[in-house]
Amino acid sequence: MGISTSKSEAMVLNWKRVVFPIPVGEESLPQMEEFRAVKTRASCVKERMSSVSWDCLKGFLKRNRFVLFTVAAVGMGLILGFALRPNNLSPREIMYLAFPGELLMRMLKMLVLPLIVSSLVTGMSSLNGKASGKMGVRMVVYYMSTTLIAVFIGIVIVTVFQPGKGSRDSPVTHAGNIEQVQAVDAFLDLIRNMIPPNLVEVGFKQYKTVYKTIVQTRNVTVTLNLTDSLNETESKLSMNLSGVLHTIQETIGETVPVPGSSAGVNSLGLVVFSVCLGLVISNMKEQGQALRDFFDCLNAAIMRLVSIIIWYTPVGVMFLIAGKIVEMNNLAEVGGQLGMYTVSVTVGLLIHGLFVLPLIYFLVTRKNPFSFIGGLLHALITALGTSSSSATLPITFRCLEEINHVDKRVTSFILPVGATINMDGTALYEAVAAIFIAQVNDMDLNFGQILTISITATAASIGAAGIPQAGLVTMVIVLTSVGLPIEDITLIIAVDWFLDRLRTTINVLGDSLGAGIVEHLSREELQSCDAAVCNSVIEENERPHQLICHENDSLNHHNSETIM
Repeated sequence: MGISTSKSEAMVLNWKRVVFPIPVGEESLPQMEEFRAVKTRASCVKERMSSVSWDCLKGFLKRNRFVLFTVAAVGMGLILGFALRPNNLSPREIMYLAFPGELLMRMLKMLVLPLIVSSLVTGMSSLNGKASGKMGVRMVVYYMSTTLIAVFIGIVIVTVFQPGKGSRDSPVTHAGNIEQVQAVDAFLDLIRNMIPPNLVEVGFKQYKTVYKTIVQTRNVTVTLNLTDSLNETESKLSMNLSGVLHTIQETIGETVPVPGSSAGVNSLGLVVFSVCLGLVISNMKEQGQALRDFFDCLNAAIMRLVSIIIWYTPVGVMFLIAGKIVEMNNLAEVGGQLGMYTVSVTVGLLIHGLFVLPLIYFLVTRKNPFSFIGGLLHALITALGTSSSSATLPITFRCLEEINHVDKRVTSFILPVGATINMDGTALYEAVAAIFIAQVNDMDLNFGQILTISITATAASIGAAGIPQAGLVTMVIVLTSVGLPIEDITLIIAVDWFLDRLRTTINVLGDSLGAGIVEHLSREELQSCDAAVCNSVIEENERPHQLICHENDSLNHHNSETIM
């Protein structure tokens, strides 16, 4: 019986092992618990992965909500504009359509003046003279090198594509008169605007040379030859008649430059004054602390206003683009030479913005440039919609400081100056446009003329205002430098509204990448400034304690003398 019982128990155990892969019995309890723990852990990991993916999605949407809203606004603006084009809206109706966009431009421009002054003064006053000098040199080298590279790319593109060859397009007849500008006077105006005589006028007016025709009447003495009017007999009698003098009046019209002005913020004068004021406050040490705190607080208040206005940006951008689409001329005109010209400028801007500038950033910082550009999408889309680098300045500050975490002292110094003088896209556009006009007129430019165009386009882009279509004004300087007809600017006005938005976007991108490069190269100077600030704070904290100790010592000494 014992043997049969043991056999039956063995058969039962074998059957249980076959039916249940997990061992059953008292000896299998630890393995069961381990299996349950693994199963529980797997379910927890699965739930955590689902929650993490959802949290990541929510975080991404929260971080990039402004960019997504603005991108959606651009798409809706395009749809709205093309949907309203068949209705042939009147100029008054187009003005009403673009009114929300006009409000956005006015709000952003309202902040430009206090933002430039407060940011520059704050940035320069927080740096010592050595650090600001090195940062200034790096900034100028970066701006000049990128501008020259942009001009070179434009010249290569327009030479390869040859957009001006072929049948000549008819110029736009309603473009108006093109104002003549002398290159020398334009550069002198640039220097004059750097030193404004009145700081109040800087906010709404800048110096501009205008030309006035002065009509003068003067007496001119001429010699009359009367011998030819007489016959031979009379001429023999009086041979001295050929020397008769006669006085006549001559009217001469002379064009002379006279002082004038144009509407708009004198950003260059604001930049120069703010930099000088910030350097002086920095050298004043403790005496300038009150002014330093004032401008720092003003800058913080302006950025608070920017964070409020930023919610209105998608609405304004949508109606700005819709208004421009409706206002646009017949699309059939953008063909032939003008279409090739548009393609040439666009390709040049894309090469400079997507390859050259990121490559420079990578070579200097050894960081991923496209992740840095990803943090600038809101500013870039705003520049595309507003077509003004100055109006985009508040949004650019916010993107660099809050998203890309660029040092505030660098952005306060680099961005206002960059929005004023760094115009990579404008320089490329002017070089392409000048050579395009030469090709339209069948003019072969030699190397000297191309070099003149490159230098003039670089210098003229510095003087271009950060407002819509400011490149057309400086375009006259480039054409005049090589003797090209300035009337042919009317050929490119039909597509300038579109190209102006692209080159403004490249301008903002160049300024922002420049801020990141200068911050990387100025790490040691910024750390030394931080160390100096910490030391000054420690000295300030210790000073009252030392004064109290001295007062207590003197009081105890006086009491001891009294007791004796």
